[in-house]
Amino acid sequence: MTDGSDTLRTNNEQSLTTPANASTPAKSPTAHPATISQPTVGDAIPQFVAGDFSQRQAMLSDWPGSVESLDSLVELIANDELYQGNGGQTYLLNAEDQLFTYPEKKETSDWPSDLSQITLTNTLRSALIFGQAKVKLESDKPAQRLQAVEILANNIDQVDPAIITAAAANEDNTKVQKALAALQARIDFKNGDLPTQIAAVNLLADSDSPQVLVDIESALAADNVDPTLEAALIDARDSVARRIQISTWTGHIFTGMSTASILLLAALGLAITFGLLGVINMAHGELIMIGAYTTYMVQNAFQAYMPDMAGWYLLAAIPAAFLVSAIIGMIIERIVIRPLYGRELETLLATFGVSLILMQLVRMIFGAQNVEVSNVAWLSGAYQVSSSLVLPYNRIAIIVFTVIVVALLVYLLNKTRFGLFIRAVTQNRQMARAVGIPSARIDMMAFGLGSGLAGMAGCALAQVGNVGPDLGQTYIIDTFLVVVVGGVGQVWGAVLAALGLGVSGTVLEIGIGAVLAKIVLLVLVILFIQKRPQGLFALKGRFVE
Repeated sequence: MTDGSDTLRTNNEQSLTTPANASTPAKSPTAHPATISQPTVGDAIPQFVAGDFSQRQAMLSDWPGSVESLDSLVELIANDELYQGNGGQTYLLNAEDQLFTYPEKKETSDWPSDLSQITLTNTLRSALIFGQAKVKLESDKPAQRLQAVEILANNIDQVDPAIITAAAANEDNTKVQKALAALQARIDFKNGDLPTQIAAVNLLADSDSPQVLVDIESALAADNVDPTLEAALIDARDSVARRIQISTWTGHIFTGMSTASILLLAALGLAITFGLLGVINMAHGELIMIGAYTTYMVQNAFQAYMPDMAGWYLLAAIPAAFLVSAIIGMIIERIVIRPLYGRELETLLATFGVSLILMQLVRMIFGAQNVEVSNVAWLSGAYQVSSSLVLPYNRIAIIVFTVIVVALLVYLLNKTRFGLFIRAVTQNRQMARAVGIPSARIDMMAFGLGSGLAGMAGCALAQVGNVGPDLGQTYIIDTFLVVVVGGVGQVWGAVLAALGLGVSGTVLEIGIGAVLAKIVLLVLVILFIQKRPQGLFALKGRFVE
């Protein structure tokens, strides 16, 4: 850090305690300029790009735009996407070497002869750190103020304690107050006298921050540590390490639950078709893939014809994925599976052939490479429970979505006439036909329902993984394991099996690695099936066939 940056840091620290005019929030641009809409009020990025060094320094020290536009500036510079043209114009250059004007966000082929990238010197970087913290501390949103505390915590050696004192005096949010108190304790621990250090260590014992643990362990490794302080440090270290471990395992369990939700979404449709028709549908994974590609097509349609609504494409993609996969599933049942009922080996081979055909069709239409399905803005980011526990919004949404789908499916199967027919045909097909239930039509509609559920699984998977022709092959084996362990045709069995396989698989991967975890899990499933061939829940009813 240069001398100039130290002077600037002092100015910035003082400015953090000076009220600033509230700014109008603006939508933050994403890292992919081609999908960004028109700029909103509070975007001062073009002014920053056109300014000279002193003007940029002054802007960063007292940002005139919105907090969202400052976050966008940080993101664009970090991604090496912000450029300046000959006359001071602002451009965005993405990883595909596509150039966009800013703020219009329109692709241009008229490249300036002297296109220069916007970078930060140490002085400007220091100004940006404290300027961003200032803007966020003055925000009326607690989440923004928490981010400001995190920025200051990452630069703790440069923070004036007066900033923390002033911010804490005006803070009314409990979570932000706790974060400020922890930051103040870290500062006191580094710079205070012995009684102050001991009091700070006792306060930090309630933290679960990995950085706090590093600070404590560094202090314990020092020479000539006071015995009283050393005892407090050991107690604090054990407490912080225990809290971090609890947060870590909570995160692992959450990851396992999200994995279980994905498995359950993929297995629900197969549980219905396998339980009703007795068909081992090897094309089920490709129906998941079709749902993911339908999501991709809906996204492109929104970007091309309704760019202002592009951020909400997912709401239209869910029913679209269900309908497309359901229609294709009914066609498969009508043409391929129906002539082969009662011939399990032939249906297995036929549906395997269908899966190969569907994969090749996708490769011919979309190419062999993965396609990009962007996360919607309202599912981007994560909810920070604590310093060591962060839950991504997209995985939270998948868990909630799975719960809703299961609830609707249970209602459909148990509270509707269609569900009654499905249960009747599943339990005793001949008796169902005898009382007038059109079993052939129920077969087709149930297969369509199962295929539609697979399509919705593909829609959800598009938000957390890659979308490519081999997407279905990744989940088909685990899907069959869920169905077999849960019990053929049993929704609640599939729920419990998915939870068990998802969480246990995640835990095993942590301890022994992904490959060995798969092997151990498969062995456990085989042993379980040997003990209980019918799965967790067995079908009840008198089978005539």
